[in-house]
Amino acid sequence: MKNLILTTTALCALGTSTVRAQWIVYDPAMNTQQILDTAQEIAKYVEMINNQVQQITTLQNQLNSVNHYIDLFGDPANIKVAALATLSNDLLKSEAGQNLNALVSLAKGENALSYNGSGLYINVGASFNTVKGSVPRGADSYRHFAVVNQATENYLAVSTNAAARRIALKAEIQQNLAALQSAKTDAEVQKLSVAIAAQSADLNSVDHEVNQSLASALVQDVENRNDERKQQQAIAEQRQAEFREAITNYSIKFQLLSEPVHFPVNH
Repeated sequence: MKNLILTTTALCALGTSTVRAQWIVYDPAMNTQQILDTAQEIAKYVEMINNQVQQITTLQNQLNSVNHYIDLFGDPANIKVAALATLSNDLLKSEAGQNLNALVSLAKGENALSYNGSGLYINVGASFNTVKGSVPRGADSYRHFAVVNQATENYLAVSTNAAARRIALKAEIQQNLAALQSAKTDAEVQKLSVAIAAQSADLNSVDHEVNQSLASALVQDVENRNDERKQQQAIAEQRQAEFREAITNYSIKFQLLSEPVHFPVNH
């Protein structure tokens, strides 16, 4: 009987504890705040989604505009102008001629002595004959003539090269002009226009090379003429000084009589 009472008491205590553990406490203020926080988070998420949708729509519109522009004006990347590669190679080439400093440093008097201008002039030769035999010429004194000869040859080489390049460039410009007339897109027109402008600039550069080589020859010829006049003046000055010195020496050696000559009288 005592054990039954203890068991019953324990079960009653266990039941009371279980009922208390399942009891829910409701706080209206806290529940309302949780609902408001959740609603704000949902609103922010909806706003973020709307912004992303607007960005995607804007990008789509921009892409459509670019595609429409390409349809109207063409894609520059798909347009190939064959003349541009040739033009690039031409611009990277070194100039055909030599500058005046190089011509002066390479000039040798021996070349002037053997120069005949492709048969136009008489070959001076490295020596000449006299009654006593062959006399060698001073080659160094002919260097300034050699510079002019080399400048002339340089001009002929540059002008020949320039003539060939001019013919090629003019033919390429004509081809691009014909292609420009039949161009269907703005991109094609722009690329062809740039190519024609670059080829025209290269054509002017070729002309400048010819003018530069001509200027080198003219400048050296002027320099030679100037030196020739300088040498003539120096020789004239030297001869005049030598003449004055000779007159002075003669007057000292052979003095004129300042008194009358007395001849002896025979008685």
